[in-house]
Amino acid sequence: MGFFSALNSSASALTAQRLRMDIIAENIANVNTTRTENGTPYRRKTVIFEAQEGNVPFSSYLTGASRQLIKSKGVRVSRIIEDQTPFKMVYDPGHPDADENGIVQMPNVDVVTEMVNMISATRAYEANVTAVNATKSMAEKALEIGR
Repeated sequence: MGFFSALNSSASALTAQRLRMDIIAENIANVNTTRTENGTPYRRKTVIFEAQEGNVPFSSYLTGASRQLIKSKGVRVSRIIEDQTPFKMVYDPGHPDADENGIVQMPNVDVVTEMVNMISATRAYEANVTAVNATKSMAEKALEIGR
């Protein structure tokens, strides 16, 4: 793997994880949104990652002959999907969106799950920053050798 391909791979992961954190923050911000533009409660969103074209499956890293074929291009967000789990039903007869039985449909967002996902995204982001810094450090050392 070359210097720039290592940086590109980490940079693409940084971008993807940043978008993931933005979506998680949106989910948390809408935990009590009972009515959106289409009249339904907010639906939790999830980010789907995929390898960018040119990536080789991990299993091929294990074979020595394939080392010449590795051309990493990183990761990208393929799509953002809405979680189709059912809405939470809460009894709150005083709520403006309550039905005739006093039941309110609340978003399918669980704050604990979102916080765990946010910690995971933050750790992945930090790991990629560390990878960028390690790549920069290796390049600096290589330049020092050349002096």
